[in-house]
Amino acid sequence: MEQTPHLLVVDDHREIRDALSKYLARHGYRVSVAADAREARRVLAGHAIDLLILDIMMPGEDGLSLCRDLRARSAIPIILLTAMAEETDRIVGLEIGADDYVTKPFNPRELLARIKAVLRRANSLPPAQERIARDRLRFGEWIFDPARRELLRDDGVAVPLSTAEYQLLLAFVRHPGMVLTRDQLLDLARGREAQLFDRSIDNLVSRLRKKIEKDPKRPRYIKTHWGGGYSFAAEVERA
Repeated sequence: MEQTPHLLVVDDHREIRDALSKYLARHGYRVSVAADAREARRVLAGHAIDLLILDIMMPGEDGLSLCRDLRARSAIPIILLTAMAEETDRIVGLEIGADDYVTKPFNPRELLARIKAVLRRANSLPPAQERIARDRLRFGEWIFDPARRELLRDDGVAVPLSTAEYQLLLAFVRHPGMVLTRDQLLDLARGREAQLFDRSIDNLVSRLRKKIEKDPKRPRYIKTHWGGGYSFAAEVERA
């Protein structure tokens, strides 16, 4: 029998926390709540949380800061709650690693649907190789530093990467040799964020190939599997 997913709702408004907790519990989830980032960290340290529902606007440390910090250390799925109508705030959240967002006021049924979709995506993704953490990595003539978002050639030349290109390369080096479908690559490259900036994963792959391949038409690193997606053919090791 599958374990019931454990959700954490982080919002400084007690009414929202209580209402969401009761609603999600009625739909079969285990739910913990926190009023701020500090309390959320205590819950995360003591429980195996499967998904975080995180309000952006909170006193003290805001949701974007907590999201950024968690994403640097964890792959836990995160859905942002925001009262902001401006698209910029939503994009920033996705850029720093959130998996989805819901704008307040929202219909609880919509949030429930998004929770199910994010958990389904997360459970369908191949696990990253544990040996690859945040160390500097080498493949071929390249050194990739995920923590600094730097891509350096052996001769010291730095190649700039957009956010989407960085996320795609990170997905590849974490899953060397695996054939990843286009949908899986979009999810691994932060899902909606990749779609906001790159409507087609094929266009994004093409852009990355132009930066790391000597001959993009005859790629050495990123291989195409017709009807199946792409794989990263290089051996990845700590630099």
